[in-house]
Amino acid sequence: MTDQTPEFPEPPRTAPTLPGPRSAPEAERHVPEPPTGTPPAASRRPSASSDRAAPAKGALPTARTAAAGQESDTAGRPLDLLGIGIGPFNLSLAALAHGVPGLRTAFYDRRPAFHWHPGLLIEGSTVQVPFLADLVTLADPASPWSFLGYLRACDRLFPFYVAERFHIERAEYDAYCRWVSERLPGLHFGHQVDSVRWNPERELFEVDFARVGADGEAESLGRVHARNVVVGVGTAPYVPEQLRPLAEAPAVPVVHSSDYLAHRERLLASDHLTVIGSGQSGAEVFLDLLRARPAGRERLAWLGRTPAFAPMEYSKLGLEHFTPDYTRYFHGLPERTRDELLPGQWQLHKGIDHDTLAAIHGELYRRTLDGGWPDVVLTPGVRIRTAGRFGSGTRRVELHLEHVQQGTRSRVTTDGAVLATGYRERSVDSLLAGLDASMERDASGRPCVDDEFRLVMDRGVRGAVYVQNAERHTHGVGAPDLGLAAWRSAVILNSLTRAGGWDEEPYRLPARTAFTTFGLDGDAGGRRGMRAGGGAVRTGELRHA
Repeated sequence: MTDQTPEFPEPPRTAPTLPGPRSAPEAERHVPEPPTGTPPAASRRPSASSDRAAPAKGALPTARTAAAGQESDTAGRPLDLLGIGIGPFNLSLAALAHGVPGLRTAFYDRRPAFHWHPGLLIEGSTVQVPFLADLVTLADPASPWSFLGYLRACDRLFPFYVAERFHIERAEYDAYCRWVSERLPGLHFGHQVDSVRWNPERELFEVDFARVGADGEAESLGRVHARNVVVGVGTAPYVPEQLRPLAEAPAVPVVHSSDYLAHRERLLASDHLTVIGSGQSGAEVFLDLLRARPAGRERLAWLGRTPAFAPMEYSKLGLEHFTPDYTRYFHGLPERTRDELLPGQWQLHKGIDHDTLAAIHGELYRRTLDGGWPDVVLTPGVRIRTAGRFGSGTRRVELHLEHVQQGTRSRVTTDGAVLATGYRERSVDSLLAGLDASMERDASGRPCVDDEFRLVMDRGVRGAVYVQNAERHTHGVGAPDLGLAAWRSAVILNSLTRAGGWDEEPYRLPARTAFTTFGLDGDAGGRRGMRAGGGAVRTGELRHA
């Protein structure tokens, strides 16, 4: 990465709003039964050989109590799709799959329940994408699993209408996803998938899993078979190497921003605090700490590697980079061109929301009204060279800094630090080690991903392995964006059903989604060689016994 870009990617785009009444606690207290929903369209039916009846009209089942793997072993029938990980993206896929009659699915996650960035549910922070970018709406507005469906079930639809909120609070998005996860069939929390391999004799994937107890240890082992697999294991908090010894020392209050709320009171008790990272998370944490500190005794520093605390690109045409049209265009570019493009697009998803920057400046300005300046240091354009404890027997931290443009060096001594250093995609190499010999990789050793979000395998593997949020190098900046979740899920489901002999693809996807034409190939939106719902590349067959 160049010095002009943030070191690491930020979590999904969010921005704090001015403090106000929080709606999330109400949602957590009052979660009634799900609403009735619109049944799937008549064209969404499997071929005549299907052995599974469609869901009853207008009904939504409650969560299954069957043991994991039962979907495939009651009659010796494999799953059509097995999901690994239950974050927002695979939860979206599971919700849309629920509307496809005859499709046998199951999803596994090691965690005991769904939680979305719990350490960053800072009061007032909002999801930066509109509420329409929920799990299903942009692919199926009539789905009962929509955010509006959630509000209706909670008897909060009219208050939401009166509130006129286009961007909902982050805590409410988390509550919505948990509402879906607690009611959607086929989700198995507390189950860790250990390995995936292809069985050429059975022409199925064999997936080994362990049931995880309350202590985090495996209690029992199991195996399930599936024709296709989707991996949605998400990202992991990243701590730069020079800061890891401090972050791993329990006596030193140095934490990643993903754990911020769990350590907030401990941090606030420190005399001097430093926030490291110039993206949205760093800005949100800095603003929250600033608001909690007394005027004139803030004792805060905010350091970032970017040359400025830069705003996120949020113009309407700029947002068209988060459309299927741009995703298809980007996928069609040469690998080298894609790699050159990504670093220069950091302000599309790693900058800071305009309202957040305005709120920080406003808070600082208010603290000058009685004369003097707040005890705050904001310095962009610096990198952390080394870090360690300040002297023996102390809990203070010393950060050795270098200014990127000046070439000058300095140091900061602080009592605690929040590392808003972003996230990195979790590697699937260990999980998919049994498929490594069949997996095609690019010149940089990364898995090749086709236009329908499948890993490219050799002909010996007839099933498909799909990935969610592990394809930024092939599909661009929209890979981790919540606004493309429902569309990507629909592409995957259309791919599966097309190969499985369904009469029609279950989800009709638009042929064009942006006013911008991203290429000069004569095909608006850069859709060369790709259909609106994906391509015609080989996928695993769905056989209905």
